[in-house]
Amino acid sequence: MTQNKLNLSTLESWLWDSANILRGSIDSSDFKNYIFGLLFLKRSNDVFEEEVENIMQRDGVSRADAEDETYFQLPEESRWENIKKHTENIGIALDKAFAAIERENTSLEGVMTATKFGDKEKLSDELLQRLLRHFNQHSLRNDHLESNDLLGDAYEYLIKMFADDAGKKGGEFYTPRGVVQLIVQLIKPEPKQKVYDPTCGSGGMLIESARYIAQQPNGKVGNNVNVSLFGQEKNLGTWAIGKLNMLLHNYMDADIRKGDTLTTPQHKNDNNELTLFDRVIANPPFSQSGWWTPAENSIEVKLDKNGKEKKVSPNYNKVVSDPYGRFQYGIPPRGYADLAFLQHMIAVLKQDGKAGVVLPHGTLFRSGTEGKIRKALLEADLVEGIVGLPSALFYNTGIPASIWIINKDKTETQKGKVTIIDASSDFKDGKNQNELLEEHISKIVTAYDGAVDVDKYMRIVDVAEIAENDFNLNISRFIDTSEPEPEVDIKAVHQKLAVLEQRETDIDKKLAGFLKELGV
Repeated sequence: MTQNKLNLSTLESWLWDSANILRGSIDSSDFKNYIFGLLFLKRSNDVFEEEVENIMQRDGVSRADAEDETYFQLPEESRWENIKKHTENIGIALDKAFAAIERENTSLEGVMTATKFGDKEKLSDELLQRLLRHFNQHSLRNDHLESNDLLGDAYEYLIKMFADDAGKKGGEFYTPRGVVQLIVQLIKPEPKQKVYDPTCGSGGMLIESARYIAQQPNGKVGNNVNVSLFGQEKNLGTWAIGKLNMLLHNYMDADIRKGDTLTTPQHKNDNNELTLFDRVIANPPFSQSGWWTPAENSIEVKLDKNGKEKKVSPNYNKVVSDPYGRFQYGIPPRGYADLAFLQHMIAVLKQDGKAGVVLPHGTLFRSGTEGKIRKALLEADLVEGIVGLPSALFYNTGIPASIWIINKDKTETQKGKVTIIDASSDFKDGKNQNELLEEHISKIVTAYDGAVDVDKYMRIVDVAEIAENDFNLNISRFIDTSEPEPEVDIKAVHQKLAVLEQRETDIDKKLAGFLKELGV
């Protein structure tokens, strides 16, 4: 086993090669579950051994005593050296290893056992032996990595690559890093704050928020970033990936919980009240349908014009009950959860808090109940800014999206106004997806922070003007990006026409002369 410090390119290549070992045996969208599990198992073993050795050297204690003092407990059946000895039923041995880790480390309950290795129809002993040999090539001890963030960076690379490889199915939990960086730089989280993502996926937005804070004065205390991270994720497999992502980035104390945020929010105090946060950041699933289910007894039966009975959908404003009072601006339609997520974010914001959320463009102009909610949010002066993004940035849709910036504590100059940016042209054209580069992010953030109108790009719009537009936030209503038509000189056009008419007359005369000579 090499003792050379791993750099990012070597680590990325090594991890990606593990996907090639699996290729053909399982669906590419499932690669992540198996590779991330083995990556964590190898990493936890190497760090455990490193910590045991350090404790023995520091305190002069026996190995057994040192193992009792480690932060992370690693049972015998989970030890890498013991697992490598298996030549058959390797998948079952791995499942037992992960279950034992969860048993000894309660914060990981449900994380390691979310993926099953014991299905021999998918993973033969020979295939698993190849994977174990492959993962045995490098040490993942902290001392053998080029930087503390190296493994986390490689992990994020793999998440993106799986999204590229698996298409929409694999990219459902991945938000492009450029979009994440843009939102973080717009809401500017600060040291000591509590940052929350209600649909955290693999945790990329929380990690980027921590990275941003680490670069600020007082952003770090020793080796730890001075921030508290919180998240919730509905999909069990994605939640497990998010937990592992936090651990691999050394955010051991990140509070990532599982469950549906809209129906069962998990972050609450002892009085069953929602926990409040300084910054909230999210990319909820676009236009999630069926986000609430009507009670059976709420379905009404009426007679149609022919006298036949028909079931009528209930009035959801009377049916949906939320003990947390989150939907005070209105309950969105059952087929569009976008503004439900937004209102949840508003409900959990502290009075001086800010939020940034990616929502589909339809939220800017859809009418009906959504239009009423949008009007109420604008009249409450909660919307600080809207940034229209380019199309085809996301893996799960080609449609353009927008970033909503919510601010409960606007400055005097911000009150009664909304900053609107048309960034639809700020992207690098890609084969499958477009991309936000650092130069595009800088352009958007610089304009936004400058708070001065930029021709054909940004306007600070009075809410009164938005009201005149029926509270429709369609960006094209406020920013005209069209190029002016060139002025037409009528006199010059007439002169050119006169010249052309004269030429036509001369040509007709010549043609007539030629025809006469020919006797026609």
